[in-house]
Amino acid sequence: MDNKPIIFNHPLIQHKLSLVRDKRTGSKEFRELISEIAMLMCYEATRDLSLEEVNVETPMGPAHTKVIAGRKLACVPVLRAGLGMVDGILNLIPAAKVGHIGIYRDHETHRPVEYYCKLPADIQERDVIVLDPMLATGGSAVDAIGMIKDKGVTSIKFMCIIAAPEGLRALVSNHPDVQIYCAALDERLDENKYIIPGLGDAGDRIFGTK
Repeated sequence: MDNKPIIFNHPLIQHKLSLVRDKRTGSKEFRELISEIAMLMCYEATRDLSLEEVNVETPMGPAHTKVIAGRKLACVPVLRAGLGMVDGILNLIPAAKVGHIGIYRDHETHRPVEYYCKLPADIQERDVIVLDPMLATGGSAVDAIGMIKDKGVTSIKFMCIIAAPEGLRALVSNHPDVQIYCAALDERLDENKYIIPGLGDAGDRIFGTK
């Protein structure tokens, strides 16, 4: 698999991304858009799922067709903003299990602090998609993926809405085996480690908090 980060240029994703960037977009619409973008990205991120041939009976007779085979899937949002992407994934893959990893950024050191990890018991048998709307410094993503690898998982993908160059470099450097998907690669981080131009604090905008 080519692990070069995949930056989406699909017109539907870019259109919805413009709407989530707009500071006038309210929490309800913001949540819906984040979920829709995640669903569109998941469509592409699951393109390499293996298939097996089966026979089914249609109203007109037998058909030789294909279904998804092999390992099962799990999505793991990084709390709390990653929760906004879960429904979009489950709309496409209802049988996927969901784990949760809690990491927050210390506002003084800008370093990630871990506080929660709950994963499916059979996580090591699943293909895992880690979800976090914003890849800023990359610290949270690097730590979250490390926690998942510690559970024996060998097949991991990472999906974000917006990435900063600094975060992308950090994630690629620390986890070169993880395929990265993002809807946009922005300019830089500011002095407070927020993505510019970005879309603000994704968690606050999803949940209507400050």
